[in-house]
Amino acid sequence: MPFVNVAEVGEIPIGKGVRIDRDGIALAVFNAGGGRFFATSPLCPHEEGPLAEGWLEGDVVVCPWHGYDFDLTTGRCRVDEDLAVAVYPVRVRGTTIEVDVP
Repeated sequence: MPFVNVAEVGEIPIGKGVRIDRDGIALAVFNAGGGRFFATSPLCPHEEGPLAEGWLEGDVVVCPWHGYDFDLTTGRCRVDEDLAVAVYPVRVRGTTIEVDVP
């Protein structure tokens, strides 16, 4: 699919994420600072915790419910190698964050 406008750069504070629902697709979009944004599936596969409410440690998001953490570039869980989240390509055009949604 083509890239879809999901947010403006100023809408997501550095070190935070937001849940975004567009065209029937739910995403968690994170601002890692330095103009770097990441997008993942919105729920932790451990027990469906809200990843957008988690915190960032570098390029890793930590689920707020049980501390499972996921690499934002690969989706792999660092706590349980059997778990992963989907990751989606992100680009910034001007002040607009766009995600290549499935």
